[in-house]
Amino acid sequence: MVYDQLPLDASPALAPPVEEDAARRALRGQIARLERLLADALVTGFPTDAVDVTVAGRGGPRLLRLGDLEALRDDLAAQLQSARGTLTARAERQQAARTLLESMIAEPRRYRFLKVARADMGVPGCGSYEVRPRLGLVGMLMGWWHIKLSSGCPLAARGEPASYSVLHGP
Repeated sequence: MVYDQLPLDASPALAPPVEEDAARRALRGQIARLERLLADALVTGFPTDAVDVTVAGRGGPRLLRLGDLEALRDDLAAQLQSARGTLTARAERQQAARTLLESMIAEPRRYRFLKVARADMGVPGCGSYEVRPRLGLVGMLMGWWHIKLSSGCPLAARGEPASYSVLHGP
């Protein structure tokens, strides 16, 4: 609605100009797209480490002005860029760890006693790959090296069994 088409008793504050409505729609579309991309970044980084995708609130529930929508869009874009940087750095570290493991498998003698954790490669769970001598001291003297996968998981603490009332009620 344009101001010169308003009835005389209507105030201009009640009906924003058409350009502002279009700008609001465009900004809300951009914000929704950025929020989807941030959610994707969160899900991508979730199995091992969560990626920070928080954006500061705007003072509670209210209708945001055009400037506030632009600031929110800019904050979301900055947070998305930061999250993508974090994910890229993590992917590079994981690829380097996988490449190192491949090298360890190909030439175990060059990587004596080197250890690569499964978590460093982005594989969930505990454990690590380590180059160890086969047959202990004899293998070390003879140059017999191989890759050993250790579980690396700590043993669960042995606790008291749950009482009958906890399991089945009173």
